[in-house]
Amino acid sequence: MPHFPVNHPARPLYRVLAGLIGVYILVFGIWGVAETIGNPLFDQSSTWALGLRTNLAFSIASVIFGVVLIIGASRRTNLGHYMNLTAGVVFLVTSILMMSVLQTGANFLNFSMSTVVVSMLFGLILLGTGLYDKVGPSEHREAELERRKHPVADVHRR
Repeated sequence: MPHFPVNHPARPLYRVLAGLIGVYILVFGIWGVAETIGNPLFDQSSTWALGLRTNLAFSIASVIFGVVLIIGASRRTNLGHYMNLTAGVVFLVTSILMMSVLQTGANFLNFSMSTVVVSMLFGLILLGTGLYDKVGPSEHREAELERRKHPVADVHRR
């Protein structure tokens, strides 16, 4: 059974990281919509926004996803935990799938290699933040600290 740390001391930092990624994705999406507003939805032209290639469909999806990430980062509940885990997996899977069709006509989101790299990086960061931002009652935190101070744990530290 997986163990997610509860009430990790660096939780605020992880929430800020997830929020900054959400803000970047939202700004990228808004900029991309402004750049591609007259183009077809799945256009594969060379339109760039904030260093990443985009089309109208990818820009609209980025606006929606950015808002969702910002909402998840602003909540002090486990909603952000589950949203970050899910978003990390979605980013990683999407980047791998889009990398596999990069030079074909199936590149319907108009990804470039830089978009793949940024998506993988964001996926890894969001997955990492999702692993450490779980919230629980103070008893869980005390049990976690007690588990770390257990005499058996001290033997393994030498």
